[in-house]
Amino acid sequence: MAARRSDIVFAALILAAMYFAWLLRDVLLLIYVAALFAVVLSPGIDLIRRLRVGRWRPGRGVAVVVLVAGVLLVVALVLLVIVPPIHSEGQSLVAEWPRYAAQISSRLDRVSPGLRVDPQQIQQHASELAGGALGLVRSVAVGVFAAFTFLILTIYFIFDGRHVFDWALSLVPPASRPRLAAALERANARMSRWLLGQLALMISLGIFSTLTFGLLHVKYFFALGVFAGVMNVVPIVGPIISFVLAGTVALTDSWVKLVGVAAFYVVYQQFESGFLTPRIMKHTVDLPPLAVIVALIAGGQLAGVLGALIAVPTAALAAVLINEYLVRREDAPRPPST
Repeated sequence: MAARRSDIVFAALILAAMYFAWLLRDVLLLIYVAALFAVVLSPGIDLIRRLRVGRWRPGRGVAVVVLVAGVLLVVALVLLVIVPPIHSEGQSLVAEWPRYAAQISSRLDRVSPGLRVDPQQIQQHASELAGGALGLVRSVAVGVFAAFTFLILTIYFIFDGRHVFDWALSLVPPASRPRLAAALERANARMSRWLLGQLALMISLGIFSTLTFGLLHVKYFFALGVFAGVMNVVPIVGPIISFVLAGTVALTDSWVKLVGVAAFYVVYQQFESGFLTPRIMKHTVDLPPLAVIVALIAGGQLAGVLGALIAVPTAALAAVLINEYLVRREDAPRPPST
């Protein structure tokens, strides 16, 4: 009777924990993403700590400061190079948008009479989607707060990640800890290489799109190419958004440029999905292409853009645990036959 009561209490506690986890899913997702990025940045910390100046070697705190300062310096240099032309081209695009919208409306009307684009309606729909000025300010404030919280959590996990790791292992029976620790260390090695693969894909699309838009003489080709590279960090959705923007700008000149932009995206996406991504992800997180595609779809469905962003490293973690605990190897001891 007492055993049944304890089982009922335990089941009730599990259900309550699952309910509260669902209520706090946004917070838990933010914590998980921060921990994930701490893992991704850990090789850079280890590399800095291996540097030696005479007899002095930097500690973890100094390594974190050097890494953050280096990242900020690189970002500042990149912004100094690309922001001025992007800002100039962006202002021109905004100023000329009513004329471009009228040109697009005229071209569409030639193809299908009555199919027109009203710039005022577009602006009205955009305002409605943004939720008005107050909603936009509120969204920006929430985004800034979330970014600051994410940064603090990531730094905390970098500094104190080992203690968190040891505490999590303490929840596992002592006999199972060495095996789980070894599996998680292997997953850590695979997940930490994901950022390199993602950066390679972003740079590749940014370079190819900028060159292609420039050869097609698309207006604001530099800004559009940089935007395409940055948006490639968002799987599936990012390239679609960058194509819509680039195609709209190309359509203001001619149908030929629109066809050229569309052809580029079709060819490049086939090249990226069929050649680049499988090889880059194979050498970084060691995942087959099918697993990458399934992970992206599942992550996007569960947590939207953020879920799709972290889907691949999460799949790498799951693959290591599945291979360790569920896959039965040929050399594994078999139970005696009866």
